[in-house]
Amino acid sequence: MTFLLLVSALLVGGLLAVQTSVNLRLNAAVGTPYGASTLQLGVAALLLLVVAVATGTVGAIAHVADVPAWQLLGGIASPLYITSGILLFPRLGALAAVGLFVTGQILASVALDLFGLIGVQRQPVTAGILLGAVAVIAGITVIIRGQSASPTSAAARRRVGWIALGIVAGAVLPVQGAVNAQLRQTVGAPIVVGLVSFLVATVTIALVLIVLTATRRTPPPKLKGLNKMPWWGWLGGACAATYVTATFLLIPQIGAATTVALTVTGQQLASAVVDHFGLFRMPQRQLAPVRLGGLVLLLAGSALVQFS
Repeated sequence: MTFLLLVSALLVGGLLAVQTSVNLRLNAAVGTPYGASTLQLGVAALLLLVVAVATGTVGAIAHVADVPAWQLLGGIASPLYITSGILLFPRLGALAAVGLFVTGQILASVALDLFGLIGVQRQPVTAGILLGAVAVIAGITVIIRGQSASPTSAAARRRVGWIALGIVAGAVLPVQGAVNAQLRQTVGAPIVVGLVSFLVATVTIALVLIVLTATRRTPPPKLKGLNKMPWWGWLGGACAATYVTATFLLIPQIGAATTVALTVTGQQLASAVVDHFGLFRMPQRQLAPVRLGGLVLLLAGSALVQFS
């Protein structure tokens, strides 16, 4: 049973890389990343609502009235992460983008542990944590530098902005987890916690879409384009809902450190496969020795941080 749970955590992590890859098709269909994010998050919320009703736990949503307002803000992280993935995957590739997300996740996790933020139990600094953080930073640096094209100075400046966005988008995920953990103490049902998180996420990105459309900073969604989208373009919402639900269920069974380490590993391995084979109509980027070395450093660093 434990082996199956470990494999499940690895596969669940891989869903995040699949999620962003298929969301690119949703983005192409509707013509705006903000519209694609709104649809994907809405699908995830709907799926979790169905599960909550089927399991008889939907009534736990009434406890939301008893929690502080800040505990409902964890959902804001999802639209930032999802929209960033839509923007970064075609520009940097799946492996580099996920590497940035993982770097942000690891650094934010270390900060939460070391300073005991948002209810996370404070952990002492160890040599393994420091070495792991250094390995993660070295790994993503190798991957980014190993990109085949040598950008011009203007392109290099833009790429710095994309890199910063990737790290921030990854960093908000552990913060989201910490906030949702506080929410779960009051609400109780993990599926309902996920539902609340995705409802907040959907409303947030929908408001952003309305504002940007009204100010003509993004085109209005073209829903007619959905007819031409491949069926797997809808899988992003299912991947997101499955990831949130599975992590809530896995942590009590195999521990937080093991869950994070395996899901992060799954993210990186799946992104490498997507890049190498050009899956989901992604641009194909061969896993050259330099990029493979960066991937190994990321994997080793993630393991060191989580198990030290």
